[in-house]
Amino acid sequence: MQTVFTKEQLQDPAIQSANDILRACVHCGFCTATCPTYQVLGDELDSPRGRIYLIKDMLENDRVPDERTVKHIDRCLSCLACMTTCPSGVHYMHLVDQARAYIERRYKRPLTDRALRWVLARILPHPGRFRLALLGAKIARPFKGLIPDPRLRAMLEMAPKQIPPVSRNDDPQSFAPRAPRKMRVALMTGCAQKALNTDINDATIRLLTRLGCEVVVARGAGCCGALTHHMGKEDESHASAARNISAWVQEMDGEGLDAIVINTSGCGTTVKDYGFMFRNAPLAEDAARVSALAMDVSEVLMRLDTPVGEEINLTVAYHAACSLQHGQKITAAPKTLLKRAGFRVVEPKDSHLCCGSAGTYNLMQPEISGELKARKVQTLEAKSPDIIAAGNIGCMMQIGSGTQVPIVHTVELLDWATGGPRPSALGNSDIPARLPTRENAC
Repeated sequence: MQTVFTKEQLQDPAIQSANDILRACVHCGFCTATCPTYQVLGDELDSPRGRIYLIKDMLENDRVPDERTVKHIDRCLSCLACMTTCPSGVHYMHLVDQARAYIERRYKRPLTDRALRWVLARILPHPGRFRLALLGAKIARPFKGLIPDPRLRAMLEMAPKQIPPVSRNDDPQSFAPRAPRKMRVALMTGCAQKALNTDINDATIRLLTRLGCEVVVARGAGCCGALTHHMGKEDESHASAARNISAWVQEMDGEGLDAIVINTSGCGTTVKDYGFMFRNAPLAEDAARVSALAMDVSEVLMRLDTPVGEEINLTVAYHAACSLQHGQKITAAPKTLLKRAGFRVVEPKDSHLCCGSAGTYNLMQPEISGELKARKVQTLEAKSPDIIAAGNIGCMMQIGSGTQVPIVHTVELLDWATGGPRPSALGNSDIPARLPTRENAC
């Protein structure tokens, strides 16, 4: 794609990066075939190619974003399926992130939009505040029909039936390995996950320590910054990221770390991008070190001697989170681990398409999100699974709100298969409380 940025504009590292990305695009349109919003809306401007044109025009002319441009950029899920499909290697993620930051600085949204985004940025990354908000939403949910704004109704619907108690495992501390030590890892406990589902971190700690990892919850680490980053709020997202970098570098330079383990794939995609985010900042070197050490929990487990299990008479439909399959290019590891544990693993049709969660997307764009959720649930249920497994809390909440099939995190199933407790999400289903005895050989 030809660009016409001036020499003065190209002095800005952000514009230079955008220029490089734009010039890589050859207008082929392959991205439209895998873009969820284009599939739903059929509008060229709601495809990656269309958004690229809008971003190019906005940045080249250094203009205040108009309502049309903002609408189509806001409708992007950042699912990154386009990056998997693109034959030219266009780094759409960095381009749309830059566009969002530009819009946040230059565009004055309607008051209700500004208020809603402000509230989300002040609540979701803070587990304590989020818990209180979930409790309020649970109380107000019976009255959701009286609320005219569909975004506010979506927030009420987000609250789980049961808000889990605080897990003290999320406090800064170290967990000793229960087998000969193979690795020392830091676990990112996250933010929203600590309010929505504490079983995931608990299961991760049990599983990793059982397999010979010392697990550290670093003091000072918290939200990865993804939620505010995708709203274009750079100052807030970078502040969150900087706190994590400081906390993990202290552990790296202290007793050392073999990996930074992340069990929420949306967070993992962001942490692995810290090196790029801080490339022109004083934290550049430390950020790059953290990004290089960041790993999804499935990547770490593939390096460990996970036991081979006897065949389990349970069908698990594996949902591939976009941030894992497109953002981190991790496709085989979770399925390999589940099969190795003994589960029968199936995948739904169009597994590359987003479920519609996408961070705060299901709250900000509930209509489009709802259609994507319905499509995803239909394809998953078509496989007649006993359980649905996923590696991202947002996907779990989204899909779980549309199906009666139990949905659990991949690590919960692996923990259960290696001696841990039955996942509580299985509830009163007919799924057995115990699994067959299995060999601990690899």
